[in-house]
Amino acid sequence: MLKWSVILLLIAIAAGVLGFLGLVVEAVASIAKVIFFLFLILFVVSLIFGRKRSR
Repeated sequence: MLKWSVILLLIAIAAGVLGFLGLVVEAVASIAKVIFFLFLILFVVSLIFGRKRSR
């Protein structure tokens, strides 16, 4: 699951750079925000379940 959160982070950063710099339409910035929040959720879930497995 950590692999997916890293992939989503990279996609969100790429879309964010394009969207926030005005290189592409505003839709990309909206998509980047959604993907970024998905990354945060998956990252927190990965941290929680990763800690439980290591014990």
